[in-house]
Amino acid sequence: MDIDTTIIGAGVVGLAVAAELAARGVSVIVLERHERFGQETSSHNSEVLHAGLYYPTGSLKARLCLEGNGILRQLAREGALPLKLIGKLVVGNQNETGSLEALLARATDNGVEGIRLLSRQEIRRMEPHLSSTVALFSAHTGILDSHALMRLFLTRALDHGADIAFQTEVIGVEPITGGFRLHTRGGDGSLFSLDSERVVNAAGLGSDQIAAMAGIDVDAAGYRLHPCKGDYFSTSPRCWRLVNHLIYPAPKPKSAGLGIHVTLDLTGRMRLGPDAVYVSHTQIPNARVDPCRKEAFASAVQQYLPAISVDDLEPEFCGIRPKLQGPGEPFRDFVVTDETSRGLPGWVNLIGIESPGLTAAPAIAREVARIMTGKRRTSRSGPPSPLDGGSSGNSAVQR
Repeated sequence: MDIDTTIIGAGVVGLAVAAELAARGVSVIVLERHERFGQETSSHNSEVLHAGLYYPTGSLKARLCLEGNGILRQLAREGALPLKLIGKLVVGNQNETGSLEALLARATDNGVEGIRLLSRQEIRRMEPHLSSTVALFSAHTGILDSHALMRLFLTRALDHGADIAFQTEVIGVEPITGGFRLHTRGGDGSLFSLDSERVVNAAGLGSDQIAAMAGIDVDAAGYRLHPCKGDYFSTSPRCWRLVNHLIYPAPKPKSAGLGIHVTLDLTGRMRLGPDAVYVSHTQIPNARVDPCRKEAFASAVQQYLPAISVDDLEPEFCGIRPKLQGPGEPFRDFVVTDETSRGLPGWVNLIGIESPGLTAAPAIAREVARIMTGKRRTSRSGPPSPLDGGSSGNSAVQR
């Protein structure tokens, strides 16, 4: 075999897996179709460190979000990652008290710490510009720099001997004895094939298509993705000091997202979003912010932050979520699974990694490493995890 493990996709999850496996002595190469890492979902999101409030108890989303939150906070304490634990308020009116109490109960069952219901007086003291009468406070929610996180994972992967090939698109998968032959196309149109003992499909928005290339019936398996676009609007500087925390509306049943919320980045800039609109795969390359959504965004946020004006908003960017659930469908969990039972030993699918995928990325990486434990023929020595310390210098080893 040319390589032990090939990771398809250099988003935050693929890079986290590369760092984790390389630190364990696995020979790793990452294939990325774009010319840089993190060009899709990983760099077009709210950059929120989630605490794990929303996801059903026992789900992978709940468990891996909580684990990832702890890992990323530790990285921040070590000075390796820019992160601010500014906290979040989930707000509503009196009629939504029951919804917030249910959210508190779920979060508690999930093991989330630093969460409590606020009195009206506490809300006013913490956020005097809010009009909401009930709120849930999450102390372990924060904001981070997603690009810095991806650079950290990439650097640690390279430092432990991993390679990365940009502008290398996987166009075919052929199971062979002892592994897989991956057919690729370079940015210049050149064709190349690579034999790999194992493959981790971390292709994000294209992960269902990669799974299909491997011979999986994605509809029968429940792996068909339903891309969901979310727009973001930036606000004028006068709005930046209206809130001190992240502000989310109370969750709505069967909603495709968490509602249009207020986030702050590490510099203090405020943005609103995202909304949630399902799109087709063919619409993804041309996805742009719909400026006509400005009024709807302002109206939604004015329900709890009336000082926001439509004139304060300007289109910023949009992101696409790789959702497994279609419109109106119930909750779907992350797919993090070895496909030996489908006749593909050594193939690991990571599908439907939407929110809280940024927070969960290092925990997903450890989950992949656990799945692969005992399936390697050989192993070289190395530290148990790249997140337990190690070199953070740059490496010139890239392909």
